[in-house]
Amino acid sequence: MKVISSTDRTFKNMVKRATSRSSPQSAKVDNSVRTILKAVQRAGDSAVARYTKKFDRVSLKPAQFRVGPEQVKEAYYKIRKDEGDALRYAAQRITSFHERQRTRTWMYQDDGATLGQMIQPLDAVGLYVPGGKAVYPSTILMTAIPAKVAGVPRVVMCTPPSREGISPYLLVAADIAGVNEIYQIGGVQAIGAMAYGTKTLARVDKVVGPGNLYVAAAKRMIYGDVDIDMVAGPSELLVLADESANPSHVAADLLCEAEHDEEAQVFLVTPSARLARQVVGEIQSRLKKLSRAKILAKSLAHHAMAFVVESLDEAIDLANDIAPEHLTLSVDRPFDYLERIRHAGALFLGRYTPPAVADYVAGPNHVLPTGGTARFFSPLSQDDYVKKSNIISYSKEELSKVRHYVARMSQMEGLDAHGQSMESRYS
Repeated sequence: MKVISSTDRTFKNMVKRATSRSSPQSAKVDNSVRTILKAVQRAGDSAVARYTKKFDRVSLKPAQFRVGPEQVKEAYYKIRKDEGDALRYAAQRITSFHERQRTRTWMYQDDGATLGQMIQPLDAVGLYVPGGKAVYPSTILMTAIPAKVAGVPRVVMCTPPSREGISPYLLVAADIAGVNEIYQIGGVQAIGAMAYGTKTLARVDKVVGPGNLYVAAAKRMIYGDVDIDMVAGPSELLVLADESANPSHVAADLLCEAEHDEEAQVFLVTPSARLARQVVGEIQSRLKKLSRAKILAKSLAHHAMAFVVESLDEAIDLANDIAPEHLTLSVDRPFDYLERIRHAGALFLGRYTPPAVADYVAGPNHVLPTGGTARFFSPLSQDDYVKKSNIISYSKEELSKVRHYVARMSQMEGLDAHGQSMESRYS
């Protein structure tokens, strides 16, 4: 982990590197993804089966794509009781939080007109749950439960297959969260199947969930045919710490986020050079004892930075410029600074709020904007699973009161038919 002081010549360049990061894109990746999506759109199940065999090295017939209820039932016998209890506790917390976000159709009267919005759930949503480097039952809970709270009647889940079968943790989490259909399909072919539909998997209206570079590119390309949540990049954490922060806590939190993958990006911003040095030492000491040490070493070597600044005010300004996915305020009286934080996907306030508690059981969603997009994107929420239709209703009497305004505006825009549609009510 590099330590960069505001007095160093390289400070501005390193800040620019941190603030200008974005989700990586590649023409080669895009071309490959486009080819797969077109094949799935054209050939459906046969293309999905072909790419599943090519990339996942698992041969499946279309009839084997969907996981049956008996497999889900068996999964409960493959996990410990305390593991099931943890998943159910997390589900209850996530449900409770997202129920508070629920909105309903509303109307009001204004000059005799009835105005409002009708709020309805989407008909079908597809969840992508990545495989490979880790198993993510928490992602299922975070993406499926808000959909169910919103009232989505059909929730579909796709996750990569393996020769050993889908992890029982994933199957149990999906069942607890109320997922209606589970498919052992991964990668770009899964995104294409959900977006365009096949004989086996009917299309959905929105695709949500994280994935690798190829999945992210696929989500970008299907946007417009269906909706998506966001194009998420590598995981991020910025710890903003004062001189009295515990270096052991800070180091542990940075390692917690960096272990996701080699491209994960973690930052420390502090006015204390002593703390920065202590945190680096703690990281080096802890790193050797962790099971994902190789992944961590690459992430820390390529992307981790500790910025030493002149003051806490300057630290807050830098944190806002970086606009991280996760932001920890390890400072005295953290709520005093809350209104000054402008850009962050999630805020962890105080010495005893590790990111891991929000990843799993706190309740707020852990699907968050990355790559600086916290400047304009929000966390996944119940709102992502509903659509809104405006409601407008006038009586003849009330319409006559605005008749002349409509006439003038249609003349300004040169749209005669607009004016005539109004006047036809009075001719």
